[in-house]
Amino acid sequence: MLPRDLTQDVKTRLATIRGQVDGLIRMMDKEDDPEKIIIQFKAVNHGIDSAYNLLLDEVFRKALAARIVEGADACPGDCGNEEMIESIRIQFPTLKFDELGRKLKEINRIVDAVNAYNSKITEI
Repeated sequence: MLPRDLTQDVKTRLATIRGQVDGLIRMMDKEDDPEKIIIQFKAVNHGIDSAYNLLLDEVFRKALAARIVEGADACPGDCGNEEMIESIRIQFPTLKFDELGRKLKEINRIVDAVNAYNSKITEI
């Protein structure tokens, strides 16, 4: 559902966070300086926030834009879904983070339906 090229940076950040969490566990096992542990926790928290925002704002938004274009190209005006595609296209610039996942699912369903419709037409 999400293109691999868009998710690579997020996966790299998550791998870094995994290393930081492993470091936290080692620090706690060694009963390390509490201040150092707190600093490491803050770094992990910041890393998670950063990866989350990157996922939503870069990955989901780019994937949604690509699917809107794909849907518009596949539906030249008579597929029955043109109004829904146009509605999502108009909403796109103002979508909030928490709306991106839902809209991505919605456009995926629409594009899949348009592609199925187009396949049936070309079979005739």
